[in-house]
Amino acid sequence: MTRASIVPRILESWWAPGRVVGSLRGLPDRALIVVLMTAMLIFLVAQAPVHQRAAQIDPSVPFQARMGGALLAVMFMLPLLAYAVAALVSALSRLTPRPVAPQDSRLALFWALLAVAPAMLLAGMTAGLVGPGPALSLTRGLAGLGFLVIWGAGLRALAGKR
Repeated sequence: MTRASIVPRILESWWAPGRVVGSLRGLPDRALIVVLMTAMLIFLVAQAPVHQRAAQIDPSVPFQARMGGALLAVMFMLPLLAYAVAALVSALSRLTPRPVAPQDSRLALFWALLAVAPAMLLAGMTAGLVGPGPALSLTRGLAGLGFLVIWGAGLRALAGKR
């Protein structure tokens, strides 16, 4: 997978997620870590506008402290949680007729996180610039629904294939 092919695949994931995830099958674990950590970095950047807004409203907690907490959560804790969720999904899938291999479960989850990252950026900018309201609910809902659809289609595309 080349760098030039990442952005088109992320865009294609929004209308053909199963095909995209299926084409990524067989990526080595080191590439999956890069996919996950890239998604986490984008999620961290997406939180900056809302933390800046919150720091302006309540200056008792400065922006740097808020971003430090977000850094710890997003770059260190969330990847561990992602690995645990992927392992749990793989283990539970053994109860179904079409089990998902552990590496395939990680691929589906990590790619869904990366594919939804642009929507997370939009939601973060909306939270920082517009604040709470229907626009923020819509962008967050779009990101959440997109994640679930891409993840589910990825799991379905990889299920039962060894």
